[in-house]
Amino acid sequence: MERKRIAIIGVGLIGGSLAIQLHEKKISSRLIGVDATKEHEAKALELELVDEILPLDEAIAQSDVVILAFPVDLMVGLLPSILDKVDQQIVVDLGSTKSQLTEAVANHPKRGRYVATHPMWGTEYSGPAAAVRGAYENKAVIICNEGDSDLDALEWTKYMYKKIGMHLLSMEAKAHDLHAAYVSHISHITSFALANTVLEKEKEDNAIFEMASAGFESTVRLAKSNPAMWVPIFLQNKVNVLDVLNEHIQQLTKFRDSIRDDKGTDLQNLIEHANKIRRIIK
Repeated sequence: MERKRIAIIGVGLIGGSLAIQLHEKKISSRLIGVDATKEHEAKALELELVDEILPLDEAIAQSDVVILAFPVDLMVGLLPSILDKVDQQIVVDLGSTKSQLTEAVANHPKRGRYVATHPMWGTEYSGPAAAVRGAYENKAVIICNEGDSDLDALEWTKYMYKKIGMHLLSMEAKAHDLHAAYVSHISHITSFALANTVLEKEKEDNAIFEMASAGFESTVRLAKSNPAMWVPIFLQNKVNVLDVLNEHIQQLTKFRDSIRDDKGTDLQNLIEHANKIRRIIK
């Protein structure tokens, strides 16, 4: 396929990392950056993640593809107005929730120009300086509600993701949000909660972090994630997040009760059952 003029709205970790691969894989002929933060725009130019910075309306008008990589609460409000401004441009979002987005434009006359996607990658860092080369290689990307997108928009989006090394999964938006709550959102909540637990203990004994091992660091790594990104995700996916959070609390209660009551057999059974996760995570 011929190279496209691509506008990336949101040139932080997610958008910036994608920009690197769009350039390296020769998918883009020109990369246009847009960001709400002037510091991010300047940094994206300095790091050569994008070729130029333009206001939103100009970026849309001068592009063939518009990629949305900013918090999902803002996306729900902006996506309809962005579709208002496009002609034949392809609009692709990279958001972590999908139901509210797809519902927001379900009856939009240009709905077909939009492809709802979620590349399953991220780190605990944010901003353009956090952009990672090769970030999306060998990762999954979920494409939601394919039947609602125009064939050319869908085909190009799939081409882009395959070209940067991702494998494609198709899913309905509601199913995506349910599964994302279990494999992504609960991990972040657990990490935030554990970090807060340890920070409370640290008030009493500041030597606690001197004992921190690699296991602790890997468990709370996600607690460094940007709240501007994760608060909207949790609230948009509230029903599913509460469902998995209630189940998680029940599991924690089983561990607590087994330890409190000296039930070693029950505790061993819980751990052995947890070991079955090896089937999924090698």
